[in-house]
Amino acid sequence: MRFRYSAFTVMTPDLDLEGAASTLRSLGYDGVEWRVTEVSRAPPGRVDFHRGNRATVDASRVLEEAPRVKALSDRHGLAVPALGTYLRPGDLEAIERSMEAARILGCPQIRVQVPKYDGQRGYNEVFREAVEAYASVEDLARRKGVRVNLEIHHGTVCPSASAAHRFLSHFDSGQVGAIFDPGNMVHEGRENWQLGLELLGPYLSHVHVKNGLWEVASEEGDGTRRWRPRWCGLREGQVHWGEVLEALARVGYEGWLSFEDFSEGDTMTKLRQNLAYMKSLEERL
Repeated sequence: MRFRYSAFTVMTPDLDLEGAASTLRSLGYDGVEWRVTEVSRAPPGRVDFHRGNRATVDASRVLEEAPRVKALSDRHGLAVPALGTYLRPGDLEAIERSMEAARILGCPQIRVQVPKYDGQRGYNEVFREAVEAYASVEDLARRKGVRVNLEIHHGTVCPSASAAHRFLSHFDSGQVGAIFDPGNMVHEGRENWQLGLELLGPYLSHVHVKNGLWEVASEEGDGTRRWRPRWCGLREGQVHWGEVLEALARVGYEGWLSFEDFSEGDTMTKLRQNLAYMKSLEERL
């Protein structure tokens, strides 16, 4: 088997759209997962993954921009496996626009986030409201022919594969799926990788590739340690990506692996080294 590799342009903030596409093509990537969100007209104080990111398609103009982004992707021989939006289930008009843009791009799926969970409101209440809101998103997905994915993410009602499956089981797997994100699950929601993948079954739509680890944040007077998570390089963290690839192979996953590396370092170096590393792990399967 052979996985296909893309990069989510949240990790290329210093490159514009053209620069991101040309760089990915030159390094041997198969596709690009475009970041889609509102672009501020004010110059950013600094450029990072989430502020001033130049490799971003403006969500307010996504339909107008879609033909240009399609031409750009095609010119560099890059498929568009997913659009990484930051939309929430109640943003139905914006979700519909992003779905229309995805169709123009030949892209089969977009991300729509699930609500955060911080304990201020009861989980069951937040969960129930989220399921009700996502039902309208599922209807849109069915009408537009574009799958919608939630991302397994710490700090939300779906931090693990099990929690995501509980949510997704309310919906048609042909319309609604999950982005499997082991790096996020280092922060919260870690389970046996293969167990989670088997549980997700037909809901498994996409995979994000990054890594994280836990470090001591402080030590109290009695010696009790407080820990905190942080992002790190693919080789350094608590996700053993060779084990994840083996689990993906066992469940027959034939989709995309999309890099979303939030670690420090030069963008070009990370893109080059990450792809080489993952391909070397794949060769060992």
